[in-house]
Amino acid sequence: MESEKPPGELRRGWTTGACATAAAKAAYLGWRTGEFPDPVEIVLPGGARPAFALAQTEAAPAGARAGVVKDAGDDPDVTHGALVIATVRAGAPGTGVSFRAGPGVGTVTRPGLPLPPGEPAINPMPRQMIRENLEEAASAIGGPRDVVVEISIPGGEEIARRTLNGRLGIVGGLSVLGTTGVVVPYSCAAWIHSIHRGIDVARAVGLDHVAGATGSTSEAAVQALHGLPDHALIDMGDFAGGMLKYLRRNPVPRVTVAGGIAKMAKLGQGMLDLHSRAGAVDLDWLAERLREAGGDPDAVAAARGANTALEVLESAARLGLPLADVVAQHAWRTAAKALAGTDTALEVAVFDRAGALQGRVPLHPIG
Repeated sequence: MESEKPPGELRRGWTTGACATAAAKAAYLGWRTGEFPDPVEIVLPGGARPAFALAQTEAAPAGARAGVVKDAGDDPDVTHGALVIATVRAGAPGTGVSFRAGPGVGTVTRPGLPLPPGEPAINPMPRQMIRENLEEAASAIGGPRDVVVEISIPGGEEIARRTLNGRLGIVGGLSVLGTTGVVVPYSCAAWIHSIHRGIDVARAVGLDHVAGATGSTSEAAVQALHGLPDHALIDMGDFAGGMLKYLRRNPVPRVTVAGGIAKMAKLGQGMLDLHSRAGAVDLDWLAERLREAGGDPDAVAAARGANTALEVLESAARLGLPLADVVAQHAWRTAAKALAGTDTALEVAVFDRAGALQGRVPLHPIG
């Protein structure tokens, strides 16, 4: 999601959950019939019936396994190209379909996620997809309904280091995700989902302060400023609105919004989507904030003709003007509106590219 969306029509792909479902169905049929369907067709929650080529098939003790290589289409998904393997074997009578985490699939260790601690990180919708597709297969061949499905992703523990799983308390590997089975390239839905889950975990473990930052520099800086644990940090990115609106419905006592001058200026302008696609920093607006900070007409005129917000900030610093504080005040007002109706104490902090604090509205109740 950090890369820019390329032009033109983009190819959709398949979620890890869809790949796990295809692998599980193929393994089940291979176990019970001795033949692995290749390609294997599954039904998705919306009713579509895509087919998946198999990359691996083999007999397993008292069962079978099959693997599918994940194709995320044109989405910059870290799991694109990963091998998703399902091993299916007999379960205890009356247990239905149960799940295990194999190598490369994580285990939930913190509350607040859709699964309780101790469970394999195979999300509810992928579990439902696997159950429904195995039920369809069992009905077609008269096979057993009580089975254990183990999902593994070779190299998944290493790939997971590039995700937020560790922060969310998912250890040992990746999560098996997906609500529709389809990956829409460059969709913001996955990022906003991770924001929401981060807030859920923070609330569930009783944290009273979370911080959302626009990037890694401001995140490290705000963590150091308040001595926050990793799981208090919300990977907000450009989605200030996605974080703040969820916090309005699921409040915590204290919230910090942190970022550089350009992103915080956009928030101050009233934007909740801070990505460049939503609009550039309005230098006329920023020049007026410089005037508000005490800038003379020459400085304000120079700000209107500046190339970047950072140039205006550096000019203000040379003049000894508290531009970042003024920008933080306007950003605080925008964020406070998004949190309206809560008792949250809100802070906005503006950092430079080196992580030095340039401006701030300290934690203050929005009421």
